[in-house]
Amino acid sequence: MAGSSLRSKVFWLQSCCFAMSSSPVTGPKAVRGQERGCLAVQCRYTPGWESHGKWWCRGADWSSCKILVQTTASEPEVKRDRVSIRDNRENRTFTVTTEELRLDDAGVYWCGIERVGHDHGTQVRVTVDPGKSMCVCGCVSQGLLCPAP
Repeated sequence: MAGSSLRSKVFWLQSCCFAMSSSPVTGPKAVRGQERGCLAVQCRYTPGWESHGKWWCRGADWSSCKILVQTTASEPEVKRDRVSIRDNRENRTFTVTTEELRLDDAGVYWCGIERVGHDHGTQVRVTVDPGKSMCVCGCVSQGLLCPAP
């Protein structure tokens, strides 16, 4: 009896882990960028998902995250405000780029693929490091630039 219970727990663990790892979309667990810089996140997907829409959303809870940008079957590249998404169907990757990073861009995001029923997605944690302030100073007429003290 105890052996059968252990076997069922092992089977459940294997099934659970296989289901979690078999998602058709994968991405980095965490990325970081510099304030006022640019951040590109590349997510990959398995064959068969090329014609499906891809999306990037923000929010700790996937079921209620806010979609910031998404592709469609006919629009593989879309830009909205500071965020763009480009689906490279040949390489089965999509890249999300955020320009002019701000400190408040830090948080939890999701790479996702649309499908009938529930979409597929993977979580990406974004960290934004404070930028160093730079200014243009000196003799501009002579083309000299120097960092702020």
